[in-house]
Amino acid sequence: MNRACVAIVLACVLVPLMGCRASGDGADAAAARTCEWAIVLHGGAGVIDKSTPPERVREYTDSLARALAIGVEMLEAGRSALDAVEAVVMTLEDDEKFNAGRGAVFTAEGRNELDASIMDGATLKCGAVAGVTTIKNPIRLARRVMEMTRHIILSREGAEAFASSLGPDIARVDPAYFFTTRRWRVLEEVLKERNEPMPALPKGVSLSAVEPADTDPRHRDTPAGVTFGTVGCVALDRAGNLAAATSTGGMSGKRWARIGDSPIIGAGNYANNASCAVSGTGTGEEFIRHGVARDISDRMLYKRISLAQAANEVVHGVLKPDDGGIIAVSRTGEIAMVFNSDGMFRAAADSRGRLEVGIWERPEMQASGGR
Repeated sequence: MNRACVAIVLACVLVPLMGCRASGDGADAAAARTCEWAIVLHGGAGVIDKSTPPERVREYTDSLARALAIGVEMLEAGRSALDAVEAVVMTLEDDEKFNAGRGAVFTAEGRNELDASIMDGATLKCGAVAGVTTIKNPIRLARRVMEMTRHIILSREGAEAFASSLGPDIARVDPAYFFTTRRWRVLEEVLKERNEPMPALPKGVSLSAVEPADTDPRHRDTPAGVTFGTVGCVALDRAGNLAAATSTGGMSGKRWARIGDSPIIGAGNYANNASCAVSGTGTGEEFIRHGVARDISDRMLYKRISLAQAANEVVHGVLKPDDGGIIAVSRTGEIAMVFNSDGMFRAAADSRGRLEVGIWERPEMQASGGR
């Protein structure tokens, strides 16, 4: 990555800038595009409390900025939107601050069960996995499902067996890899509220390795974080192609191999070069019930409205308050980050110089600058 890009993404000078906008009039995408590329990511709609100390807030915004920088570098270099969204989501899966991959929440039985999906807007090809427990980066396995099988969703033991057939191409880990004390403490709170017993610590995790509980409420996720944790990325590349990727650990304390919206194409993830790419985060059952990601795309196509209007109609008019939010990018480079919860970890950039990282109502950092 060039020095200018590094400085912009990691330093984030506080200068607001307008981003790409689309007319929404149905004009040819190539003529309507005002950006060569655009990218948006989210780290979930369950956020830290607003009273959180600045240094801890900075930890989150730095993580979002670093993940964004990876996608920016790839799109600037002419890489595909599909490659960019996969790489960004893998980075977030490896970051224990977010509910995906390492740092995923626990089921009521004390397991980490991971879901992910990816979609190519150019071909409408897609792939997903659900309930995997040994896959370091579920989004990579989801892409292999898309590219190497005739199926769309593989689950649990079947998905693990498919991963085994791919050998070293798919990194495997002991389930203990996903353990974090913070998520274990969240499970304790959830099960205590339900008057249910705590499971035994996962195999490979010793009591001596478990840190004492953090009693400072400012250091905890909001209650929404129990439900809303997900990561995702959407992108438009220089070739005019869109892609979307979403990954999650699901809902803390979930039972019976529950699967949410993240691996469901059209609910928590969708991409179509004719309209937009969308990744959702929120109450999975509601996103499935209303087909949120596909609904936004369909409204753009059938009502001939802009991405911003379609996203607002769905998030604020169809979903209930506190159900969550979405990130999206249109075929013309319009960016949307819309949520009806307390906040949404998010970041966005485009080829015109837009750059922002946010958690609550207003971006924490914005920057401008040519590249």
